[in-house]
Amino acid sequence: MRFTCHADLKGVELQTRKFTFTQLKDATTNFDQANKIGEGGFGTVYKGIIVDGTLIAVKQLSSKSKQGNREFVNEIGMISALQHPHLVNLYGCCIEGNQLYLVYEYMENNSVSHALFGAEESQLKLDWPTRHRICVGIAKGLAYLHEESSLKVIHRDIKATNVLLDRHLNPKISDFGLAKLADEDKTHISTRAAGTFGYMAPEYALRGHLTDKADVYSFGIVVLEIISGKNSTQQTNAEGFYILDWAHVLKSEGNLMNLVDPKLSSEFNNEEMLATINVALHCCNSTSKLRPTMSVVVNMLEGKAAVEEFVLDPNPSTSDDMDPTVKKLFQFCLRGGARSVEGPSNDSFAALDDIHPFNPRSGGQDDRKGRKWHSF
Repeated sequence: MRFTCHADLKGVELQTRKFTFTQLKDATTNFDQANKIGEGGFGTVYKGIIVDGTLIAVKQLSSKSKQGNREFVNEIGMISALQHPHLVNLYGCCIEGNQLYLVYEYMENNSVSHALFGAEESQLKLDWPTRHRICVGIAKGLAYLHEESSLKVIHRDIKATNVLLDRHLNPKISDFGLAKLADEDKTHISTRAAGTFGYMAPEYALRGHLTDKADVYSFGIVVLEIISGKNSTQQTNAEGFYILDWAHVLKSEGNLMNLVDPKLSSEFNNEEMLATINVALHCCNSTSKLRPTMSVVVNMLEGKAAVEEFVLDPNPSTSDDMDPTVKKLFQFCLRGGARSVEGPSNDSFAALDDIHPFNPRSGGQDDRKGRKWHSF
């Protein structure tokens, strides 16, 4: 059931500070465009400052947003119960008329996506030690969600735009609107897939099989982005580009170091870089059971556990018992560009019919004679 107005929230006890609309209006100078720091499918984010001098980020949920009241309550409930240095702090919320607002700590350096892929003038010069520290921080945040907190949480939408950076470039995971509690009595949760193509694990995107290993996969994609400085599914031409495909090709050619962002020059430890790339590839294993847990990932990134060389699956179509045609469809979707979704439904083929590689309406091309890879 989707709620449509704040009246549906009556009787729901929100365990967080309540802000008034007037307070938020004053803090953001009447939601001045000069204070706008972000915008997405959920709505708009504004920078503000409250009377005690605290900087805040106000997320105004659009009435047209896919993130309705259910996700609003979900985010408040989840993040209010979770406290960790690598999770964004929620200060409170506001319910006014048909508008919903979430109030967070202000993160001075926006997001990893903004730092790496934003407009050239807004990009940050992140050296390798900083990038590595960001990877470790994200991993620690996820390890807390999956294994250490009283609530065992699957985030479901780990991506570069949902990792924020504070003034010291420490990463903090944000946006818990899609998060779900893990059921320790079950091997997985069966649910409609929700998240962003380009970051979604294959078993989750196409079968709705959700475990914490879906977050592990998404984390691996983010690490590849941080290493390469390239967006996972940037559109370079009609066919697109998918970073994991590129990494696998470089691996097969013995040229994994070509993945590294040229902006880093040679100012990094080769052994640490190669280890980090291998950790990312293990996280993106098409077979979910072969992905490491996030606590193991933390230990590998910090040099406390050995990192085995990633070996390409010689027959990936059998991974997780996925039908080869389904896997081909999944790869095509990823190369087609990143899109936020609240599907597909259980009938994955019907939901993704318009972008099936063998569907003439989609403009897709049969790649049975071999894929075309993009190098940079």
